[in-house]
Amino acid sequence: MSAGENKLIRRRLAGAWLSSVISITLVLLLVGVASMLIVNAKSVSDYFKENMQVSVLMKQDVSEDDAMAYATSLDALPFIKGTRFISKEEGTKDMTDMLGEDFLSVFETAPIPVSVDVTLKADYVSADSLEIVKKAISDSPLVDEVVYQQSLVDKLNTNLGKISLVLGVFLILLLFISFVLINNTVRLNVFSKRFTIHTMKLVGATKSFIRAPFLGQAVFQGLFSALLATALLLGLMFLLRKEFSQLFEVFSLDLLLVVIGIVIVSGVLICLVSTFFVVGKLVSLSNDELYY
Repeated sequence: MSAGENKLIRRRLAGAWLSSVISITLVLLLVGVASMLIVNAKSVSDYFKENMQVSVLMKQDVSEDDAMAYATSLDALPFIKGTRFISKEEGTKDMTDMLGEDFLSVFETAPIPVSVDVTLKADYVSADSLEIVKKAISDSPLVDEVVYQQSLVDKLNTNLGKISLVLGVFLILLLFISFVLINNTVRLNVFSKRFTIHTMKLVGATKSFIRAPFLGQAVFQGLFSALLATALLLGLMFLLRKEFSQLFEVFSLDLLLVVIGIVIVSGVLICLVSTFFVVGKLVSLSNDELYY
């Protein structure tokens, strides 16, 4: 074989390896994005739950100072995330914006009492817990009524459960598709070396001996592709943080290490498993099957 032919073969092998790495990297990037959504599913759920407000309406004769003191006492309760005091003027302005400037004309005195908007910790935003919270707040002689939208709570919990289920199914399907795509990519890469494998068989090499160098290459290829996918994922997160900073009020960057671990393990494991079975199959091929 001439030097030119050797150079052409090396170029083809390098091209096949590079195309394999690119394909695997793109698939692992999708795995990383899906994993980011999955591991942050609870953070997203907590974000929506903790932005749902419970309105505590005070009695008409309660002064603003007493209401503010009561709001401070609510902050000390274990199920309260935060409180916001709303004066009569602010409450009247909000109602005017909603109902129009003429809504007060039917009343002799302003009907809007002072109130406190309460946000709860996520674990307490459920039907049973909200009833306990409502009773605890309503026990105060200053409180006239505790108002929240029960239908909104039910829909929120139901829809968040469905979203988590859909994301879980999506990740499983994506991992399966990733395995198929990476398996085909690895199969083509290993198949291009089938004659080398056949030569090793002819000199008496065992299956484990033949597999060893290919498995080593698979680990390197999977790790290299996973690191490239991780770099792309970090770049994507940086762009998102720059353009959509509010998104990171929901996403927890602490879980990014978990996502990176999933990407790396997925890349190495899928490449290893695919290479193991592909090489095993090629070793078992007869001469006719090998050439045709």
